[in-house]
Amino acid sequence: DAAIAINAALGFLEPTANGIGGDAFGLMWDPAQKKVVGFNGSGGSPRGLSLETARSKAGSDGYLPRYGAATVNVPGAVDAWWSAHQRYGKLPWKEVLLPVAELCEQGVPVPQVVAYYLERNMAGFDRAAATIEENDNRKKVWLTGGRTPKTGEIFANPDLGRTYRLIAEGGRDAFYDGVIADHIERYFKRIGGWMTRADLAAHRTEWVEPLMTTYRGVEVYSLGPNTQGLSTNQILNICEQFDLKAMGFQSAASIHVQAEAKRLAFEDRARYFADERFAKAPTAWLNSKEYAAERAKLINPNRVMDRVFPGDAPTQGDTTYFSVADSDGMMVSWIQSNYRGMGGGLVADGPDGGTLGFMFQNRGELFALSDGHPNVYAPGKRPFHTIIPGFACKDGEPWLAYGVMGGGMQPQGQAQIIINMVDYGLDPQEAGDSPRWQHYGSSEPTGQPAEGVGKLHLESGVPEATKQQLTAMGWDLGPPDGGFGGYQNVMKQINEQGRWTYGAATEMRKDGNALAY
Repeated sequence: DAAIAINAALGFLEPTANGIGGDAFGLMWDPAQKKVVGFNGSGGSPRGLSLETARSKAGSDGYLPRYGAATVNVPGAVDAWWSAHQRYGKLPWKEVLLPVAELCEQGVPVPQVVAYYLERNMAGFDRAAATIEENDNRKKVWLTGGRTPKTGEIFANPDLGRTYRLIAEGGRDAFYDGVIADHIERYFKRIGGWMTRADLAAHRTEWVEPLMTTYRGVEVYSLGPNTQGLSTNQILNICEQFDLKAMGFQSAASIHVQAEAKRLAFEDRARYFADERFAKAPTAWLNSKEYAAERAKLINPNRVMDRVFPGDAPTQGDTTYFSVADSDGMMVSWIQSNYRGMGGGLVADGPDGGTLGFMFQNRGELFALSDGHPNVYAPGKRPFHTIIPGFACKDGEPWLAYGVMGGGMQPQGQAQIIINMVDYGLDPQEAGDSPRWQHYGSSEPTGQPAEGVGKLHLESGVPEATKQQLTAMGWDLGPPDGGFGGYQNVMKQINEQGRWTYGAATEMRKDGNALAY
């Protein structure tokens, strides 16, 4: 209940990162079953959009555009809420959503970070307006007097409040097979898009078996493809082959191994990860310790690898993250996103000349368009997804519900959190506050090739001696600014008498918070 309410509220409070036009994924500790369960709440592409038409919409670079109707997939968030509530909710559905609808109608002061990204996103849409089929509705929602709200100004979104009330009264069917679905279908027909009520009605959240590996005895869980969750497991499996503790915290040797492990894992990500209903990935092999040991042998402890390739499989048949825990022992690790910032620039018409109050995602940008690629576009197919929740257990008991939002930073950040806590003994807040590294330039699931050794960005606070040593190893260091992810963590601690407490950590780089009630 709390996770759904948080997600709904964030769709209003932080529209620059998420909303009901996007998808959602989760990992949860089910105290009744005493196991980690997961769901995939991502939607497929419109069935009326063919590969040939998608290719005709590609830009000069040969990839799908950032914005517009060709990158809009069925939004999966609302059905994910409904499905999770049907299984685990206690409060009536209306009681979860109606307070959020009231919040949308009353308005709230705009935080500094949201004000900055609203202005930045809307300016980006204006620059790309010629590639977006309809440009007025988003301005109705987020502009007043021709500008976005400034820090501290009261912002309300009554259109979204009305949409939330419809969902509160009619459940998931109001969105996927009712009045909201009708508005969505009419809107895309008006602007020349492809989404239909039939596409929406066919969508269902998929409950999945998480992938598990161990890292020095800690059980680490992730979601499989079409997400990049397996990359976290792979990075940790490779790093486990090295004594990172002996190398030293924030040392060049330790960061070198971690970044090389990322490069190896991301080549597999680019080669194999896709919607498994269309292209089955060799997940058991990719997740295995044997494969990790083979990959670890490729790492030269003194020099960066010039080229990195995916492994050869054996023959075989912006984002919002939050975690919640309750007195019953349930722990929820939940992530939700519209993909690139606010999404694809499109906001559907609503009742009485208004709008539906939310923007559609542009996750379809992450499809490949080349024949034979596992992630190649197909009607009804789910694209590759970057958003991944994290979960870890000790001795079969829940330990961490954690995540690090931020595109390709997510598996890199998740691995760093686990390494900081397991190898270097940091508590959850210290593990998140510590300077991070991020590597760019690996091959992508869109078919985009690697950019040489790429760039390794080190956050401010990494020792100068470490930077110098990494440069000597052949790393091309980028500036210490940019996105290093957004982290949240809830930790369960059990004492010798079997009593347990929760601890929480939040992100100093974002508008995060850690609260107890």
